[in-house]
Amino acid sequence: MRGNKRNHQWVMSQHLSSLLDRFEHLGEINEQTNQQPAGFLADLRPYQSAGLAWLQFIEEQGIGGILADDMGLGKTIQALAHIQDQKNAGRLDRPVLVICPVSVMPNWLREARRFAPDLKTVTYYGTNRHKRLEAYMEPGGADLIVTTYHTLKRDVGNLSRIKLRGVICDESQYIKNAETGFNKAVRALDSHYRVCLTGTPIENNLMDIWSQFHFVMPGYLPGRSLFNKQYRRPIEKQQNMRQMRRLKEKVAPFVLRRTKETVANDLPPKTVIVRTVDLEGAQRDLYETIRLAMYRRVNHEIAHRGLEKSSVYIIEAMLRLRQICCDPRLYMAEHAGMPSSKLDFLMQMLQELLSEGKKILLFSQWTTMLDLIKERIAKLPDPVDYVELRGDTKDRQGVIDAFQSGQVPLFLLSLRAGGAGINLTAADTVIHYDHWWNPAVEHQATDRAHRIGQDKNVFVFKVIATDTIEERLMELHDKKKLLAGGIYESDMSLPSNLSLQDIEMLFGP
Repeated sequence: MRGNKRNHQWVMSQHLSSLLDRFEHLGEINEQTNQQPAGFLADLRPYQSAGLAWLQFIEEQGIGGILADDMGLGKTIQALAHIQDQKNAGRLDRPVLVICPVSVMPNWLREARRFAPDLKTVTYYGTNRHKRLEAYMEPGGADLIVTTYHTLKRDVGNLSRIKLRGVICDESQYIKNAETGFNKAVRALDSHYRVCLTGTPIENNLMDIWSQFHFVMPGYLPGRSLFNKQYRRPIEKQQNMRQMRRLKEKVAPFVLRRTKETVANDLPPKTVIVRTVDLEGAQRDLYETIRLAMYRRVNHEIAHRGLEKSSVYIIEAMLRLRQICCDPRLYMAEHAGMPSSKLDFLMQMLQELLSEGKKILLFSQWTTMLDLIKERIAKLPDPVDYVELRGDTKDRQGVIDAFQSGQVPLFLLSLRAGGAGINLTAADTVIHYDHWWNPAVEHQATDRAHRIGQDKNVFVFKVIATDTIEERLMELHDKKKLLAGGIYESDMSLPSNLSLQDIEMLFGP
């Protein structure tokens, strides 16, 4: 796709015209390739198999495209299956580079380990990354390289000199402005094909889609000024439907978008999705400092009192570490100036889901965390209407009715006040911001939406901080299956089969 100096421009030619004809028959391609790649450990749903076929076509032809499925439909899974397919077919002669926000990097690594363990997946990030890049480009050095937009922007000189099999921009709203450093950096990369992944291909105006096409298919759409004249102004200011149809017909072959509603028959009634976040900077430093202090204290108490009599200290240590994961201000008010990676991630997630028209229940154990979330919502560029239910809410039925009737798209709930006794079937999305130590309580809260009378597929997102007590509690739940998935018999007692090895797993380095 890229020629010398990457000056190739996609113009209407006989080759491109024939590609457009083949896109019309892509349904037949989908039927022929409705299988998942060998070695890929996820069962692809029918629409995901169709997405895989579409990505294969993009790659085989050396062109570009935008996979714009709704959040939660598995864009990462489809991309990983696509890379695995290339490796199986012997086409992965050079690595595929994935560029994503730093908050999304842990999710890529986790999903790659889980579903595509045969892929040699590495990161280009952090100290000494320059030394590792040369090794990655050796035969067998890497199949998939994951980096961040900020790293690419800093190191574009190094990365633009290597030849890549493909470039995938995840959360490609990061390049929606063609004049930003991020967009210029991704356009400088040399690859056989290019793909954008986004749940919101157009956030603000039509220049968002133009900027992404400027990356995936440079020159295919008219230049900026001509695009404004031909499409943006007539469509946005004059509601010119003729030009809208022309633009849609032009970009449609290279944009694959499925909403949750259009693939509802392929989805189970409830889909649980874990979204992982890396703690960064001062928040990570604080977490490690307190983890080490709690580790020493718990071991001291166990040595003097025994495991059973130390439960109150173990539970307190878990509580403090979980608070730091959510927001350092939960742990101690004096950390007011310290950012929260998890809260930043939640704001990005809320904006994307709300832009898709989702009706969201957002749960937290702590009412103080709900206050911090409301503070950040108030600072979003676009106003968000919401209601809230907590223990001191006077008019419970009033806020419930406001959400159920569609007056507001977002419902903030404390886990105890909103975890039982109410029906919220207007919701199609549930977010658990903090990881409750007894998953049975989470399940009960989720069932406010996923219950009799619900006529929509429900998506449940759990936001988990990587390499923290949250992630290790999840691992312990899977390992022990304690009390039907819960790790605690009650809020203040530990199960009898929790071992010293489990304590080491939870609090150790």
